[in-house]
Amino acid sequence: MDKDIGKIKKGEYQGTVTEIVVGVREYNGKVGVDIREFASSEKYTGPTKKGLRIPADNFKDFKKMINSITDEDLVASAPSETSAEKPTGKTKPNQEELPDY
Repeated sequence: MDKDIGKIKKGEYQGTVTEIVVGVREYNGKVGVDIREFASSEKYTGPTKKGLRIPADNFKDFKKMINSITDEDLVASAPSETSAEKPTGKTKPNQEELPDY
């Protein structure tokens, strides 16, 4: 049983086009959801080692986790003023000051 659900173009680097492919696949007699990078180049076209497989019996939990992500979760937070500042060499409260070697 092999069923492709969808593809998302990840990008292109040095002539290799990479896509993320989601599918339902049977492997070693067990069905699961496969989320894998597929590469397409002059030298090789096919799946890569980069990816993951969710066994069918764990898919409900995985789906629940994915569905709990909101649009707000996917918005990058604005950098705080302190992270943009250069280090002053001063320590934070309760932080040990280490000597320079």
